[in-house]
Amino acid sequence: MPLVTTPLARRALPAAAALALLTGCASVHPDLPGPPSVPTARAAQDALLRAAERRLVDGCLADRGIRATAEPRAPADDRALQAALFGTGPRELSVTLATGATVTAHSDGCLAAAKDRLYGDQHRWFRAQVVVDNLRAEAQARYRDDPAHRAALARWTECVAPPGRPRPERPEPARAARCSRETGLDDTRARLERAELTEVRALHHDELTTYRQLRDRALRRAVLLPAPTPPPKGNATS
Repeated sequence: MPLVTTPLARRALPAAAALALLTGCASVHPDLPGPPSVPTARAAQDALLRAAERRLVDGCLADRGIRATAEPRAPADDRALQAALFGTGPRELSVTLATGATVTAHSDGCLAAAKDRLYGDQHRWFRAQVVVDNLRAEAQARYRDDPAHRAALARWTECVAPPGRPRPERPEPARAARCSRETGLDDTRARLERAELTEVRALHHDELTTYRQLRDRALRRAVLLPAPTPPPKGNATS
């Protein structure tokens, strides 16, 4: 299970249907099903990767004599499941982001093994995924001290504070949202974030390239995974 710590308060599948050139009395059957294709919609791709990862994790756990189930477990069995799933000992994977946050994870559990098989290199995938997943947070950190943002935030603070009283620790949500619109804080943040995201993506060109390459590879592998085989009834271990 990835852990985040911070010193601050954080296409298609080239359906490579190889054309068999047959000679003699052999014949070609164009109606035979070809290899499955990768969905084009991002949401469907994400669902495919989640399902493939779960299938690989379940297989890994089964190899260790553990079956994934929603049924309650004894404390010792639950600890065994957590160790098998997420790994044990020191966290071998670690990425420190430009925001100051550090994300760590084990590399010896079934979850890590599934990612390694699916993406081909769990170390490269872990770094690329962590960086890409935090591009927006990095962009937001970069514009935090921008003069335009500081001025808009000051107007917002004055707007949400009741007259003659300091700003409440948790402003009333409706008032906070109204003030964000009226003081231009929302527009300012959106404008600055777009500009900073362009810069951040350029800074992390290598990670973005790795992310796309490994994700495409994982999608091609995911569609070719065999369908899961349900365990025989009355023979489950936990």
